[in-house]
Amino acid sequence: MTLLGRDRPGLVEQLANTVAEHGGNWLESRMARLGGQFAGILRIECNPEGAGDLVAALHGLSSKGLLIELAQPGTSETSPENRCRLSIEVVGNDQPGIVRRIASTVARAGANIEELSTRLESAPMAGHPLFHLAGSVSLAPEARPEALVEAIEHLGDDLSVSVEPQ
Repeated sequence: MTLLGRDRPGLVEQLANTVAEHGGNWLESRMARLGGQFAGILRIECNPEGAGDLVAALHGLSSKGLLIELAQPGTSETSPENRCRLSIEVVGNDQPGIVRRIASTVARAGANIEELSTRLESAPMAGHPLFHLAGSVSLAPEARPEALVEAIEHLGDDLSVSVEPQ
């Protein structure tokens, strides 16, 4: 499921209580506060007999300002068993379209972005916006991590790229 709501104390507790009270099991999640909003993606499981009640209770949280979108589990188009997972970090001067260009380069290199986080901060001594990207990608077994690094570095003279096996 995905969720979105105005950030406030107790929001995750409310969600966790709803899941637990209806026999659900919280398996994994990624959640963050960004721009005063709280967003997340969450994977839960429950007994099929209680699924209807749990779904109704989760949708009932909309009256408390929490929008929830439910989806059935899917299968990945890429087989994670035979792919090489890498941690990736990119740092450089901020510029419009930088995320689009990096994502396009990663895709053309045959890699799949599995996790992504970006932020801006003030560059030391210069004060201009410094772009940071961190995440993980998976590569096909025949792909070379060095080729991915080179392709991203060619997007700009000031980009520093590092990858490490996970």
